[in-house]
Amino acid sequence: MKPIIKPQELVQLKDSGSSFILIDATNSKVARENYDNQHLEGAIFVDGNTQLAEIGEDASKGGRHPLPSVEKFGQSLQELGITPDSHVIIYDTVFGGNSAARFWWMLTAVGHQKVQVLSGGMVAAEKAGYPVNNNKVEISEVGLYPVTAWQLPLADINEIAVNAEREDYIVIDVREESRYKGISEPIDTIAGHIPGAINIPYMSNLDSEGLFLSEELLKVKYSSVLGDYPLNNRAVHCGSGITACHTLLAITAAGLPTPKLYVGSWSEWSRSGKAIATDK
Repeated sequence: MKPIIKPQELVQLKDSGSSFILIDATNSKVARENYDNQHLEGAIFVDGNTQLAEIGEDASKGGRHPLPSVEKFGQSLQELGITPDSHVIIYDTVFGGNSAARFWWMLTAVGHQKVQVLSGGMVAAEKAGYPVNNNKVEISEVGLYPVTAWQLPLADINEIAVNAEREDYIVIDVREESRYKGISEPIDTIAGHIPGAINIPYMSNLDSEGLFLSEELLKVKYSSVLGDYPLNNRAVHCGSGITACHTLLAITAAGLPTPKLYVGSWSEWSRSGKAIATDK
C-alpha cells in the first residue's frame, strides 16, 4: 500500500463502501475546537500533544515533542479504535506537515501495514467532494494494540553531535530557510542550525496546490540529495520531531529507504548547550 493517498482516491474509497478509519491529526491550540466545528465526515480526532508525544518539563531532554513509550502509544491506538488490520488514513490542515505524517511514522514504526497520509489534507479532500460536517463520531471498542518497539530507525542527540559534520553522514533540516539560517526563530530559544546540517524545507515536497509531488519527482529529488551516503548515516530533523516526518514520508513514498528520525530536533539541540550562538 502506498503511504500517500490522493483526495480523489479517498472519495472513491468512501463511495465504494470500503472500510477505513479516518483520522484528523491537526495539532494546534485551537485544533480540537476547529475539529468540533468542522471535520471530514467520519474523522476521529487525535491529540498530537498527548497521544503522539509525551511532553516533559525540560525540552533539553528529548525536545518539545518526545515520542511516548510504545506501550502508551498502543493504548492510544486502542482508544482510537485501531487494530493491526485497520486501514488508517490520516489528514491535517497543513498538507500533512502538522501531525499527520508524524502519526504515519509512528504507526509504521510499530509495524502497521495499512496506513496512508492524505495528500493536500482537508482542503484538498473538500475540493474533491469529500463531505464535511461536525457530527460526533462513535469509536469502536477494540482490544489493546500489540506493540513491542519502534521499528523505524532513530537518531539521538549524541549520534547527531558525533556525526553531523562528517563527510559520510547527512543531516537534513526541514525547517523553513529563515529558521535554518538563524534569521528568525519564533519558537525555540536560540536561532540557527546544527553544524553540518543541510536545509531542505518540508514544503518543497509539495506542489503549488499543497499536494505531494509525484513519486517520480520525489525520487529524483531525494536520490540526488542522499546520493551514496550509507543507509545508516542519514538523519532528518525539524523543530520538534513533527514536520521531519513529512520528509521521511516523502522519501519513503519515493521508494527510498526511510532515514533516521532525530526526534529531539532543534528544540532539544538549541537547549542542550551545543548551540551557543546563531549559526548562519
